[in-house]
Amino acid sequence: MKLIAAPASPFVRKVRVTLLETGQWDDVEQVDVKTSPLASDPAVLAANPVGKIPALTRPDGPSIHDSRVICRFLDARARAGLYPDNRIWDVLTLEATADGIMDSAVLVTYETRLRAPEQQNEAWREAQWAKVDRALSALNTRWMSHLYGPLDMGQIAVACALGYLDFRHDARNWRKGNDALAAWFAEFSARDSMTATAPKDL
Repeated sequence: MKLIAAPASPFVRKVRVTLLETGQWDDVEQVDVKTSPLASDPAVLAANPVGKIPALTRPDGPSIHDSRVICRFLDARARAGLYPDNRIWDVLTLEATADGIMDSAVLVTYETRLRAPEQQNEAWREAQWAKVDRALSALNTRWMSHLYGPLDMGQIAVACALGYLDFRHDARNWRKGNDALAAWFAEFSARDSMTATAPKDL
């Protein structure tokens, strides 16, 4: 199998953390590409017609894409239990919340990095960040008992989302007013799978 990826992507990081946590790292070749919404790498387009990363090519079936699909596939392949039946709806909701943070934060990044200053829309950018703020507040007030529970995909997704905020939006100081979440992240981000997958630019 090959993972079509970019090391700055929080969605890619989700998959890479999953590979490490489930003992499948050596089963997947890592193929890092430089891609963007304005210029998709040919390897990305070959694996995902939408042109987004991550995508996972398989020798015994079609490529699969979207981090949620790939992580669910890898979890099933390893029988790792990151999507436990007794907490499945909580896990999926938490993962979706984390992915929503990533979506909005990446869009803010694109607005500032891919558009000329005179084309940028500050109101739109701040509306995206307001989504991040609301999600962080919900995590900090409603989800801490889950985050401190047994390892599952919800926790991995949240940690990767928060890591991306540090990577691209550190000046926003997401920790302010989210003390419980910040304390949890400090502990979770020390895991080997997290330190080994820290985001970086190509």
